[in-house]
Amino acid sequence: MSWRASVEELQRRRALVQRMGAPDKVQRQRAAGKLTVRERIAALLDEGSFREIGSTTGQAEYDEHGHLLDLSASNFVFGRGRIAGRPVVVGADDFTVRGGASDGATGGKLVMSEQMAHELRLPLVRLIDASGGSVRTVEAKGRTYVPANPAWDWVAANLATVPVVSLVLGSVAGFASARAVASHYSVMVAGQSHMFIAGPPVVARTGRVFTKDELGSPELHARAGAIDDVVASEAEAFAHARRFLSYLPDSVDHLSERIANTDPPDRCDDRLIDIVPTDRRKVYKMREIVERVVDAGSFFEMGKGFGASAITGLARLDGRAVAVLASDPYHYGGAWTADAAQKITRFVDLAETFHLPVVHFVDIPGFLIGPEAERAGTIRHGARALSAVYQATVPWCSILVRKVFGVAGAAHTNASRLRYRYAWPSGDWGSLPIEGGIEAAYRSDIEAAPDPAAKLAEITERLQAMRSPFRTAETFGVEEIIDPRETRPLLCEFAERAAHVLKAVPARVQYRP
Repeated sequence: MSWRASVEELQRRRALVQRMGAPDKVQRQRAAGKLTVRERIAALLDEGSFREIGSTTGQAEYDEHGHLLDLSASNFVFGRGRIAGRPVVVGADDFTVRGGASDGATGGKLVMSEQMAHELRLPLVRLIDASGGSVRTVEAKGRTYVPANPAWDWVAANLATVPVVSLVLGSVAGFASARAVASHYSVMVAGQSHMFIAGPPVVARTGRVFTKDELGSPELHARAGAIDDVVASEAEAFAHARRFLSYLPDSVDHLSERIANTDPPDRCDDRLIDIVPTDRRKVYKMREIVERVVDAGSFFEMGKGFGASAITGLARLDGRAVAVLASDPYHYGGAWTADAAQKITRFVDLAETFHLPVVHFVDIPGFLIGPEAERAGTIRHGARALSAVYQATVPWCSILVRKVFGVAGAAHTNASRLRYRYAWPSGDWGSLPIEGGIEAAYRSDIEAAPDPAAKLAEITERLQAMRSPFRTAETFGVEEIIDPRETRPLLCEFAERAAHVLKAVPARVQYRP
């Protein structure tokens, strides 16, 4: 006696399922320039590492004698695999089967993919290419149903537990869109991906007609902050996912691994002494500062299209992973907008959740002001970002590059903790910039003067003499002013100190997607 026949039947069933959807649907997927679900999984993971769960799940058809005639695949494929040798869970929609409709998945596979990542403490990568619910389900079931969001308990739990990456690889709607944004890092593919709460046909029922691009293009969602990055191809999306995960631990129960580094930690860069203009009205490229300070080639920026006055990304210092927050003076002079504040909140939460020390390159003139800023609720979003900074417990080092003004400027660090920070000689700080505050503070003196313009000039010159950061340092108002060229060695020392105090414990604050 042998189980050989049963094993052969198992292999036959697996082969039937691996056909995916109907041949014409598979051909249509490829004609659109899209990989099939199994090609995507193979391209993302280390070669040969995928171990599928539910490999024979599908819709079976039997003859009158109970013999299997056919087995149609489920529209969701998941399992475990490896990325750069590290185990991960991958869950992928198959658009060739009923458009990947969320209410058409078989056997709770999507639920188990989320549960597996959570309970095994493994990073999760979602390959999303699915519509929302389908009215075809009504006819198939012979009834309607009260909607529920499958797996959402696990989706929410994973945000506080394991790194979650969502790659939007087609036109997605409804629950698929919600899964896409409920992640730590999300990507869409230009010219291929769209994302909607509801797609154009459904929206048209409200009397408004839009194209797919008008309603849900990658560029639209990147500007809105719904997704983090837009890439040119699926291959680039997989590369971004792999790189993002390389900076993070497997879960909150671990710390990020240090990698080998060939960039000397004591390297000093002469260019840093000249980047910031002596004329405060001129801008400069903050990204150049970041890239010259961190390990060469290690800066991985995220969310560039949203909240542009704030720069967020991951990097390494002497091989150790850090979260980098910086100002971009090319956008509103670096002022915190409502969008920038939302971006900062989410990014600080990411650093806190996964125990990443924060390095903050500061040039903040305050919150953006004016009627548009007031209508956007900037102060409320800003207060939320300030709370995120003050709730963070990870080691934090601020480099005061130039402006530090007002409530937003004060959020460059948690003032109640050890202020581990360094200032450049270009530092300029206070409750208000002198240029904008003199008229308010000295209004009566200026108005009473015989020559108001001359009086304003006199007061300005007097205050300019007191503006020097060295005067602040004399009273220990700022701890240390440094030669900008010393920044990398000091930050590498910070990363080393941080590594000694970091603990792999759950964050006090739940991650805010």
